[in-house]
Amino acid sequence: MLHTEWSDGWGGQEIRIINEMKCLRNSGVKVYLACKDESQIKLKAKENNIEVFTLPFSGNTDFRTVFSLVKIIQKLKIDILNTHSGKDTWVGGIAAKICRIKFIRTRHLSNPINKSKFNFINQLADYIITTGESVKESMINDNRIAPEKICSIPSGPDENIFDPKIHDYDSCRVKFGIEENDFAIGMLSVLRKFKRHDKFLRVARKLIVHFPNIQFKFLIAGEGPQRKNIEDLIKKYKLINCVSLLGHINNQAEFLSSINLFVLASDSGEGVPQSLIQALMMNKLAISTDVGSVKDLYYRDNFKMINKDSEEALYESVIDIINNNQIYKGMQKLEDGRRFIVENFSEEVMTRKILGIYKKLLDK
Repeated sequence: MLHTEWSDGWGGQEIRIINEMKCLRNSGVKVYLACKDESQIKLKAKENNIEVFTLPFSGNTDFRTVFSLVKIIQKLKIDILNTHSGKDTWVGGIAAKICRIKFIRTRHLSNPINKSKFNFINQLADYIITTGESVKESMINDNRIAPEKICSIPSGPDENIFDPKIHDYDSCRVKFGIEENDFAIGMLSVLRKFKRHDKFLRVARKLIVHFPNIQFKFLIAGEGPQRKNIEDLIKKYKLINCVSLLGHINNQAEFLSSINLFVLASDSGEGVPQSLIQALMMNKLAISTDVGSVKDLYYRDNFKMINKDSEEALYESVIDIINNNQIYKGMQKLEDGRRFIVENFSEEVMTRKILGIYKKLLDK
């Protein structure tokens, strides 16, 4: 099994690829990665003893990369090639077709795909995996994908790691600089524009004014291209004393254990967000915009879902959680919610479904 990835960043998509490869390897599948030399996923793959091939992936018609992939496929006797971004889907898909092996396209984002008939590479795939039901339906309706060759398999965290019972709340708060009386509100994501950290910070500013007697702590975990803009907004809004910009963190479960409320403020780009799955596995109160396939995770008020375009809705939802004990208790049906998440969105479920697709394709 050869995975390809054009992206040089490190976020939910890249984390999903590495975790998926590790899970499949543990199930007996030989896994390899082809990516760009300067990519962060290359470093993470090597940290996990995954063999990596670095190629240019310079464009949709990069035939240098196509023929390099052909050589790799032939040398390693690859059965299945799985692509993950636009550019590597074109070159990887062409290489797979030349070698007459199975070609899987994994679509991580919910952004619309160009509907042009000239954008036909996804139709050539033997199978398509999306990370949310809304993405799947969009590709069927807008991109001419046959329903029988596409399914949704969200990214699955390890429920044994994201288990609130094994993480000590107080020690985790100390680790992230949260004081005993702080009401800690956190975001966990790559620092990209569509994640809307700007909205989160404006809401933070208003909450401080609205609740002068509450000691708030706002934490932003993650790294990415918007870091400088976020730093500038923290200064502009005079939030330096109550906002912590943590950078990339290695133990997301400890971070989620430490906070009182999790927020996902994205306005686009999501499939089923890994960070929200993780927060719900950790029995956290959560607010999320209704974006991408977030609805897939909604079960018996296990989190508060709001309009993706409304900053006011986020502000009012935090106020409701703080003020209204009834809403707080309603969202505390957390054990049932966690059970639903584990049964449908765990790492074990993800791995089992993907292996089923592989077997089905290779049996044809």
